[in-house]
Amino acid sequence: MNRSSVNRVVLALAGLLLLAVGLLVLAGGLDLYRHLGLDMPDGWPLTSPDQPLLSDSARTRWTDEGWWWPVVIGGLSLIVVLGLWWLVAQLRRPAPSSLALPAPGTGLRLRLRTKALEEALESGTDGLPGVERARMRVAGRRTKRLAVHGSVLLSPGGDPAALVENFDAGPLAQARASLALTDLPARLRLGVATRKPAATPKHPRVI
Repeated sequence: MNRSSVNRVVLALAGLLLLAVGLLVLAGGLDLYRHLGLDMPDGWPLTSPDQPLLSDSARTRWTDEGWWWPVVIGGLSLIVVLGLWWLVAQLRRPAPSSLALPAPGTGLRLRLRTKALEEALESGTDGLPGVERARMRVAGRRTKRLAVHGSVLLSPGGDPAALVENFDAGPLAQARASLALTDLPARLRLGVATRKPAATPKHPRVI
């Protein structure tokens, strides 16, 4: 899941939570339950304008239990950590949607979609010997700070050293040449596909 998808999920969940709390407070503050003749179940929060959102019994119900404060502190700490993680993720800028391509002497301004560059790297890596599947992502804000992050699944018996050498001399070198870069760092995460066991031949049934 990319950063945009995570942002949408987080904002949607936060919005739904705030909407639910706001509707509960609004319904109780405007005394809508009584006006509409609704009978809410026992323990329903804020059923009238004079009722606090949390009663004394509700606030102190579990305070004498030994697990209460560790759970509260742990839960709040987790929320803070997740909030900080989300904030740091926003500060990390992804690669631009398109990259400038050099066109010396033509006067043209060419742009290459970052997604197209990732697809070209994936296609070139998929064609290397011993590669089952490759996924590539381009990160970095400016062209001079671009980096390639890849995940490559090798076939059983594949040679990681040969893969790295072929990748650097093949797809990565072509990307550097296309962008007129002297250096394009790459980080590959390698895995090996599991070999499927040979199917056991079925003997014909004799009736």
